[in-house]
Amino acid sequence: MLSGGDDFCEAGRDLEARTRILEVAERYFRRIGYHKTSVADIAAELGMSRANVYRFFPSRTAINSSVCGLVVKEVAEIALAIARTDAPASKKLVDLLTAIHGHSTRMLVEDRPMHELLVAAMDGSWATLNAHDEQILAILKALVREGVQTGEFEVEDADEAARGIITAFLPFFHPVLVKQRVQEGEATAVSLHAQIRFIMKALGASDRDTSPKAITA
Repeated sequence: MLSGGDDFCEAGRDLEARTRILEVAERYFRRIGYHKTSVADIAAELGMSRANVYRFFPSRTAINSSVCGLVVKEVAEIALAIARTDAPASKKLVDLLTAIHGHSTRMLVEDRPMHELLVAAMDGSWATLNAHDEQILAILKALVREGVQTGEFEVEDADEAARGIITAFLPFFHPVLVKQRVQEGEATAVSLHAQIRFIMKALGASDRDTSPKAITA
C-alpha cells in the first residue's frame, strides 16, 4: 500500500514521463510532420516500449491532441498578456487580433508541419482546440465588457459581440483560410487592417480608435 508521499512521487514521475513524451513528439512533429511520426519513433527516442507510451496516452490521437494543446497554449498566453496590460480596451483588442493573425501566419510560413496539425485539429474538432477557442472567447468577452464600461464600445450584449468578433475575424486566424489568402497573393496587411476597422466600428468605437493610424500603431 502506497503512502501519501509515495503517491505524490509516483504522480510526479508520471507527469515527468508525459512531459518527456510530448517533448519528443513535438520535435518529431516539427521535423517530419505528425502524419509521419509513429508511436514507435517516440518510444525509441525515449528508450521505452510502445506499450509504455500507451500507459500515459491511450491513443495516438491523444498524443496529437496534447501536442496541439502546446501549440495553441502559445496563442492563449500572448492573448492573456495583452489583455492584462494597462492599455485602453480598444487598443488591447486591436493588438490581440493582430497578434492572433500574426501567429497563424508565422505557423504557415515558418512551421508548416504544426500548421497542418492545427488544420487537422480544426477539421476533427479536437477537445484541446475547442477548449482553446473557449478561452480566447472568454478573453474577448472580458475585453468587450471592459470597453463598454469605459465608454469605448457601445454594444447591448458583450457576449454576443465577442462571438461576432470571432466570426468576423475567422478568415484571419483559421489555418485553412489564412493559407488560402497567402496562396492567392492577397495583400494581407491591408485586408487585416480593414477587417479590424470594421470590427471596431461594429463595436461602436470612436473614429480615433478606428483610424488607420490607431489600427497599425
